[in-house]
Amino acid sequence: MPKLTVSLALLALAATTFAQQRPSPPGTAETTLKGKKITINYSRPRINDPRTGQPRKIMGGLVPYGDVWRTGANEATTFVTEAPVTVGGKDVPAGSYTLFTLPEQDKWTLIISRKTGEWGIPYPGQQDDFARIPMKVETLTSTVDPFTISFDKKSDTEAALKLAWEKTQASVDVKAK
Repeated sequence: MPKLTVSLALLALAATTFAQQRPSPPGTAETTLKGKKITINYSRPRINDPRTGQPRKIMGGLVPYGDVWRTGANEATTFVTEAPVTVGGKDVPAGSYTLFTLPEQDKWTLIISRKTGEWGIPYPGQQDDFARIPMKVETLTSTVDPFTISFDKKSDTEAALKLAWEKTQASVDVKAK
């Protein structure tokens, strides 16, 4: 039995060390609307290449225009809502989803996929899309690094979901039903 305990302790230590050393560490964005939680778990890539330390072109480069992006790095970005919400005017039932985006130079589309539990790439395909929702895009005056997903709470019933990296921010309103 002591060997099992030591093995489990070493496994837990190794997993913790691996998570801390990942080039794109995990991040979480949460908000509560009408007492119900919305949680997004994602990974936070940086502008500088983790191998070379050199800056990379993000928008239109690492994040290609016109192609579905995993919206972060590593594992797929998850979106979990405890209650039904409206995202950009589209009703989304309570549950677990995966988020992808379709970035373009002047517009972005948020893709809410029914398929969950997969690695961030490849994109599972439109057949698994629950919704495609237009996002507002703006150019920021200062650089955001690493990639950041956040909620800007407007009231107890509404928040703006924001995706920001480099000098680009895409956002969409999320409302409690």
